[in-house]
Amino acid sequence: MSGNRPYRRAGAVIAAGTAIWFAGISPVQRVYITADAAARLRMLQAGKRGWVVGQHLAAAGTVAVPVGFAAFARALPHGKAKGWAIATAGALLTGAPLFVASLANRASNLEKFAYRRGSNWPFLAYSGFHVLALAALGGSLLASPAKRWIGVTAAASAPVYGAILVAKKDIPPFVFYLIEGIAGAYLMVWEEPPASAEPGRN
Repeated sequence: MSGNRPYRRAGAVIAAGTAIWFAGISPVQRVYITADAAARLRMLQAGKRGWVVGQHLAAAGTVAVPVGFAAFARALPHGKAKGWAIATAGALLTGAPLFVASLANRASNLEKFAYRRGSNWPFLAYSGFHVLALAALGGSLLASPAKRWIGVTAAASAPVYGAILVAKKDIPPFVFYLIEGIAGAYLMVWEEPPASAEPGRN
């Protein structure tokens, strides 16, 4: 750790990426809960400009969050916490391109998204990597001097979300970013010790 507060900077990137992601999926919100495909298409066509811009924002957030966790992993001292944090960043960085590709398809082909045509495996793989990332994040935080609740929150969410994904073959991705955003906000306020000191639990 150094005087430039790397945890805070990493947390800020994660929190900002999460906020951008949520902003990106917000346009045409009812499209996600509308059962009728033709109605979904009409919604998308009516709000096309906002929808397309939103997909680009969501893509930016999808990329920023793993970058923030990679910065967190880099800032940690050698040990179990760092190893788990590297696994977290690795899983998120692996899954991110899959969702970015899905977002590109959503922006370029409204009808295909409205009628839910095409393979769903990229989204399922992306979601699976998120489940792995949350499990690893929980391990990292529990092995670090962070408060226990934040590590338990991340670790406990992984099997719950994993079970939903297996049972439903679908899951709203905002649930992943909700936990990751909370972790980012925590890192922003985690008091960092001097470089010569071992980080203390706070």
